[in-house]
Amino acid sequence: MATASVIPSYNRVEPGSHHLTAASYPDTGVTSSVDANAVTTGWVDEFNRALSGQDPSAVKQLFLQGSCWRDQLGLSWDYHSLYGPDKIVSFLKSTPNGSRVISIDVDSSNATRKPSIAAVDFKGQVNGVASFLTVETDVGRGRGLVRLLQDTQDNNKWKAFTLFTAMHELKGYEETIGSNRPHGVDHGDHPGRKNWQERRIATENYEGELEPTVLILGAGQGGLTAAARLHQLKVPTLIIDKNPRVGDNWRNRYHQLVLHDPVWYDHLPYVPFPSHWPIFTPKDKLAEWFESYARLLELNVWNSTTLTDAKWDDEKREWTVTLIRKKASGEDETRVLHPRHVIQATGHSGEMKMPSIKGMDSFKGDRLCHSSQFRGADKIPEGRTKRAIVVGCCNSGHDIAQDFYEHGYDVTIVQRSSTYVMSSKDGLGVLLGGLYEEGGPETEDADLMFMSIPNAMLKRMHRDATAEISRRDETLLKGLEKAGFNLDDGPDHAGFFMKYFQRGGGYYIDVGCSQLIIDGKIKIKQGQEIEEVKPNGLLFADGETLEADEIIFATGYENMRGTARKIFGDGLAERVKDVWGFDQEGELRTMWRRTGHPGFWFFGGNLALCRYYSRMLALQIKAMEEGIMKYEDP
Repeated sequence: MATASVIPSYNRVEPGSHHLTAASYPDTGVTSSVDANAVTTGWVDEFNRALSGQDPSAVKQLFLQGSCWRDQLGLSWDYHSLYGPDKIVSFLKSTPNGSRVISIDVDSSNATRKPSIAAVDFKGQVNGVASFLTVETDVGRGRGLVRLLQDTQDNNKWKAFTLFTAMHELKGYEETIGSNRPHGVDHGDHPGRKNWQERRIATENYEGELEPTVLILGAGQGGLTAAARLHQLKVPTLIIDKNPRVGDNWRNRYHQLVLHDPVWYDHLPYVPFPSHWPIFTPKDKLAEWFESYARLLELNVWNSTTLTDAKWDDEKREWTVTLIRKKASGEDETRVLHPRHVIQATGHSGEMKMPSIKGMDSFKGDRLCHSSQFRGADKIPEGRTKRAIVVGCCNSGHDIAQDFYEHGYDVTIVQRSSTYVMSSKDGLGVLLGGLYEEGGPETEDADLMFMSIPNAMLKRMHRDATAEISRRDETLLKGLEKAGFNLDDGPDHAGFFMKYFQRGGGYYIDVGCSQLIIDGKIKIKQGQEIEEVKPNGLLFADGETLEADEIIFATGYENMRGTARKIFGDGLAERVKDVWGFDQEGELRTMWRRTGHPGFWFFGGNLALCRYYSRMLALQIKAMEEGIMKYEDP
């Protein structure tokens, strides 16, 4: 078996996580027109009969070899990808009462959801029947999606290739939206009653005996979306953030930062971006949106607040946390609260990963810092030349190098290992097209379609997608290679998404910097370790010294578990599991699910992942608070 030292960087995984093996495409598909509705209805009826009869062997006959049932909170209070009929049956037999999913039904409520002929591969060469579903479990309701193919080894019987089920609401505890929206006023004679503004201030400040059930650390997209979902489930929640304003975690980043994901992929729950919103959101515009979002959804946020102490009581099942909040008057206020849950939403990447290199204290230039501390390139005084070195070449490294170049610097990027590069225009169009685009499906439908693909199958599909992106980007990629830039095509040739899920980095979505490298306007220093920081630059292992006035280390971030250790100490850090990367079933580890420490949750990811998994996390907490789910439940 290969050791970590010889595994190429693009195939490395987070410590302790599993290397995800790509699934295989089935060797069967629809070759003629079929009645998609009749096929789906027939399979659903058989499936429901098998569930109602508690007959796992009958369930087994409804799945192809190589199939997968992916479930989120429906079969258990966790996330599962069960590959193959035997694994599905084994799981159902291992639960005390069989399947917690009681029944499913065909969802034909709009044109997108109706049963139809659809491809199960990237190239559209293997077609089957796909249908959205409604799902009922023992305690809730949800949605799903099934893809059916004919089994050529069993008289062309229609069987599931992928089945996806997800619980979206708890029976009796539905969100306060739509027909369940609050009344807003209690008409009648109520002497001395407070108006909305007075009640809002009292709630936001947790006046008197009020206490939050959930404390969230961080008012970025993770904290805001989790709080929004919990608020709609009537779970008292407080967000704290060390910054003075909501959105500062984006305002304070480098000057030219613009989101690399498009607007259709980035909508937040309940309040989508308006139709005039730009495709790619500038960081300060996003910060303003976050601030408005918190106010519009009546989220309780304490800014300029730090957590100074936190203790968990196993017997009481609650935390005792001490907070120091800077009030508008400038005075510090100390509050002690007793939430039952703490969500760490400080960013999925954790603490900045700043290397320790001999001589760093000796640097005499204008600036040496991590990319997270970089605010933007300075204006160069007339008649002076300034040199910048950016160590690391993922999204931040490229953006910062481009910012330096546009301000007149002589710029060099230090590339220590290979990078996956795809153009924003062609890459995102291939990966997100048909789901997240102008005129595409409703966001919730697009999310369901994306989540319904098990990660092992997603990896297989993205091999083809990556090959197609490389074909479209051929001129760009050849130019980079000629310029001495070291490229890869992601884990097992599966590109961007798999690098993100497997490592959380190692890629660049090109928005202009690649051409600057190709044209020689930004130079590349390739593959050499840094031996020492000199007063005027960097000394490399090959003996070369590059002079610099500014050095930026775009060297990534630590695992969230490291941030937990810093905030909560070794006791909690040793109980929780590592975050990110894949577990044995191919699901992402620890994030949005139980961490190993009761009452403590990790939450992070891009805007799309936060939008989706905020519901899943909120449902777990609500179920615990109502006694539906126990801490020990599988």
